This record gives sequence, structure tokens and C-alpha cells, in this order.
Amino acid sequence: MALAGVRVIELAGLAPAPFCGMILSDFGAKVIRVDRTKVAMAVDTLARGKQSVALNLKNPEGLAVLKRLCLQSDVVLEPFRKGVMEKLGLGPEELLKENPRLIYARLTGYGQSGSYAKAAGHDINYLAMSGLLSMLGRSSDKPYAPLNLVADFAGGGLTCALGIVLALLERSKSGQGQIIDASMVEGAAYVGSFMWKSRSIGLWNRPRGENMLDSGAPFYDTYRTADGKYMAVGAIEPQFYDQFIQGLGLDAADLPAQMSVSDWPQLKQTFTREFAKRTQAEWSRVFDGTDACVTPVLSLEEVASHPHNQERGSFLRNTQGELSPRPAPVLSRAPAEPRLSRDPFIGEHTRAVLREFGFQEDQIEKLLIGGAVECNEAKARL
Repeated sequence: MALAGVRVIELAGLAPAPFCGMILSDFGAKVIRVDRTKVAMAVDTLARGKQSVALNLKNPEGLAVLKRLCLQSDVVLEPFRKGVMEKLGLGPEELLKENPRLIYARLTGYGQSGSYAKAAGHDINYLAMSGLLSMLGRSSDKPYAPLNLVADFAGGGLTCALGIVLALLERSKSGQGQIIDASMVEGAAYVGSFMWKSRSIGLWNRPRGENMLDSGAPFYDTYRTADGKYMAVGAIEPQFYDQFIQGLGLDAADLPAQMSVSDWPQLKQTFTREFAKRTQAEWSRVFDGTDACVTPVLSLEEVASHPHNQERGSFLRNTQGELSPRPAPVLSRAPAEPRLSRDPFIGEHTRAVLREFGFQEDQIEKLLIGGAVECNEAKARL
């Protein structure tokens, strides 16, 4: 796979960093998640393909183990607020002095500088600070955060993974590692570059929820069907809109012009009435094979059985039967081959990883007895 041979130390965290680590693992990197000891259950649900080492970071010997793991790896991925790793004596400046090839990725909400650098926050806060949240929501309603997708995962984990891959590429030419400052505020804003770059063409000159792409337009919205499900409509271009109107069984001559903004509420009422007459499956049969840009709104349980997704193998099941998306994009020569085994228990691979990093058996036993590390191999075999 594309990242085969790359060794990553991921400090255990929530959502964005685990997603970044899973991406790297899916494409071939060896990702070792460092968990804390005396933790009953992992909160990382994005641990596909990773190994788990449990270290007591309050124990000097446990810290020394972590430092050794970092220095013998290609990438360190840490999700803590500014200053946490420095207090542990494991900041990037110190580690890069001993391993100049190390890539040190710091994934935080507000970045490593600025007045908010040490502030707590979550996706909704980062999204708000990016400017994008102000644009999300229905007309005359408050701003609405779309799950925690934009800042945590698109602007956070995915953007950080891109930064790591870029740094690995640059290292292949310079031989030098570097520090990646991945801010979820800036990552979210960057994902939303189109919002800034398209203001000059009038796409966002109306209030929130009244523009073409934010649910204001009747031809870019979702509609409830007779069985309580929904269809998504994205019929923007005139030729697509014509097919959409034909599929609904309407006559364009009887309707207001598509781009007559003042008539959009009337058009939306008309489309709402028409979609309510048939089920989602019936509307899918009407619009499949056309360029009307109308598709069913599939649930998480339904996506794998849709013919298109089936044909592409877009979703996969692990050995526990859990469904998740196949890694994307698809590479022709070195595609991702994600492991389908269960996620690791905390500390399941402690002993094996320490051996791999050159620790002798007597050293490992001493670390275990002293509480510097924890191993849950017995639990893993049950």
C-alpha cells in the first residue's frame, strides 16, 4: 500500500486524531495508538488496523518508553492542547533534535498560536470561528451545525492526514522532518474556500437559507415522500431542471421561471405536494437513469444495499458485521486494504510493540511490574 513502511505513534484522543490515524492505517502505515493505563474501555471507535500500547505517562519510565517509541518512528500524532506535550518533555523541538527526520503532527482546535491556543472547544466552536457556521441553517432560523463533520473530520482529521502525507513527500527530497500545526478552525475554513471565493458571483448575497445552495432554492433541497422517506434534489442547470420537472409530471409552462427568486416559496410548495404522492422507491424508479439530479436519501443501514454502492463495493463489513465506508480515494496500483478485524483492546499489543522497538524481555517485565506499562494480552485471547 502507499504508506507501507511508515510508522506512526498516535497519542489517544477523540474523533479527529483517531480518524487521521485510521486514514494512515487504511493506506498501509503501521499505527500504534498510545493509551493510558487503568482505562476500562477505549473511546476510539476509529481504530481500524491500529495496535494499542498502554503507558503510564505519570511514571518516568512510562514517559521514557513513549519517548523511545517516538524517536524510532516516522510520525507522531498528538491531539492535546498547546503545552501538554512540552510539560511531559516530549515537545517537537526536543524530539526533532534527536530525530531530525521525525514528522510531528499537532492536531488542535485553535492551533499552536493565538489567544485561543490553550482554550477548550468542540467542532461547533471551531466551525463558528471559521465563519462557516454563520452560513448553515434554514431561513429565519438560528445557525445549525451539520453533525461534527466539518471541523472535526474534514478540517481536522482529513486535513491533518494530508499534511502528514505532504511532509512525508517533502522528507523524501530533503531528508528532514517538520512540525505540522493543524488547526481545525483553519482546516474547516480551508474546506470552505468556495464560500469566500464565490461571493463575488452572487451566490451568497441573500440571508442564510435563502440562497441557491443553502436550501433557499426549491430545486436544491430535500422532499418527503409518501412513505415518510426523502428524495434529494440538485437540479441546478437548466437541462437538469427540465428533466426534473418532466419527472415530476409537471409542465414548465405552468410554473414560474426557475430563477425567479420571489417565486421560490411557491415552487417549493408545488414540489412538496408532488413528492408526497409517491414512495421513495417509486420516485427512484422515475429518476434513475436520468440527469435530473434526484436521488434517494439513504440511511446508514440502506447505503450498502443500493445497487450503485454494491457494484463499487463502497462499503465493507468487519469481522463483527459492522458496516463502514471503504477507504477513499481508490488508487489503481496501491489501493487501501483495511484490516477487518476488531478494534484493539487497550494495551493489547504492549508486549509485542516493545519487542519490536528493541526492548528485551527482562526490561518489559520490569516495566510491567513497576506499573510503567500495561499489557492486556490475556483479555485479548478470551
